[in-house]
This record gives sequence, C-alpha cells and structure tokens, in this order.
Amino acid sequence: MYNNASQSFLPYRTKYYSIDVEAVATGYDHNSRSVAQISLIDQNEQVHLNMYVHQSTSVVSYLTALTGLTKATLDAYGIPLDQALATLRANLPNDAILVGQNIRKDIEWLGLREGVDFESLVDLAGLYRCWNTKYSSWSVFGQDHVAKVLLGWESGPGAGSHDAVRDAIKSMRLFNYYHQLQSTPGAWEGAQRVLMDTQPEPSFARLNPVYEGVCMGNRKTCSCGAPFFS
Repeated sequence: MYNNASQSFLPYRTKYYSIDVEAVATGYDHNSRSVAQISLIDQNEQVHLNMYVHQSTSVVSYLTALTGLTKATLDAYGIPLDQALATLRANLPNDAILVGQNIRKDIEWLGLREGVDFESLVDLAGLYRCWNTKYSSWSVFGQDHVAKVLLGWESGPGAGSHDAVRDAIKSMRLFNYYHQLQSTPGAWEGAQRVLMDTQPEPSFARLNPVYEGVCMGNRKTCSCGAPFFS
C-alpha cells in the first residue's frame, strides 16, 4: 500500500511498535507546531491507529506539501487531542519498545513517559550511523536517505508528502532490515559503504527555508530567531 519494497517475515509476536506524528504550524517560528496526525503500528506493519487531531487554536499553515494534511481533512476526521492521546495510551502496551527516527521528539509531542507508557525506545538515527574515518566522527543520515538507498523507497520532490502511517511503516521496515543486515556476514559493512557514498537529497527544510511564511527550522537558513532544542 505504501511502498513496493518487500516486507520482513516475522515468525513471532513482538513488542516493538512505531509511532509517528505530523504537525501543523500555529505560528511562524519553527517551534510553533501542533500535533495533527498520530499513527501506531506494530513490527509486522499492522496499523493499530491512524488518528487526525482537531485543532483548537488557529492554524497559520497546514504545511500540506510536507505533511499531506489539509483543513478539510482535520475538520472532517479530527478528534480532540486529549481523546487521541487517551486512545493512544489505551492501545500502546506499557512494555512496548518504540522505534523511530528521532523518536524522542514524537514521544515529547505526545507526552509519553518512558517506564510508564512504554518500556524503552530505539532511535534509527543511532542504529544507522556510520563511522566516517575521513573526519573521525559519526555520520548520521535522515530516514528518507536510508530508506531510499537501502530499500529503494522513493523520497524527495515528486515522491509525495509525508504521512504519519507511511512514515511509521518506513521506520519499522528499516528497523527490521537493520537486523537482517546484522545477521548476514558482510551485509552491514556493504550497507554502510553505500550510505556513505550516496549523496543525500536535500531535505524539505533545506529546499524551503520558509514555507507559506513559516520558518522550517533549517539551522543554516533559520530566519525566525527561535531557539533550537536538539
């Protein structure tokens, strides 16, 4: 449905889950965001939740080119945020291990508590980092780059906007693929080489430092002066 890359076969029940959040802009600085879509999937890529959130404050941009969200969608299908969060907690096992790219940001947006609402987390940015001998430092890649290079998952201009369900599936597929790489001699080393040798496509924020008047938070081109927290 979301990508033509083959899915992993998982012969066991797992407690790994992926959550993803899409947010709209409620102001013009890069920190003024409001949760607008929440997804929850399991390691077998089964969708447990796909919720749209009604906005109780004014929205200056739905960031549609990035999020795929529109006013019509949120007005038609949105539910109050407190209801969405209660539904998420009711469906998320408290022993779940959450998987995602920069997953701590999604957890922060949702107000989830480690050791209470879920057991622990796995950040894909850490799993797929590569040691760059040229600079004696770690190279960290965006999720779209890793998915395109290793899974053939198209991204960038013309590939469509983000979507919380599609991005959660992408995260889980990368998580499963990482473990396949680790179990095959030489596969991880080969994956690291191709990740390092392939030039990443510019991110949406780099291509659009300001979108519909909203600062997109690219550190090099930020124009709003708001602080960065990570």
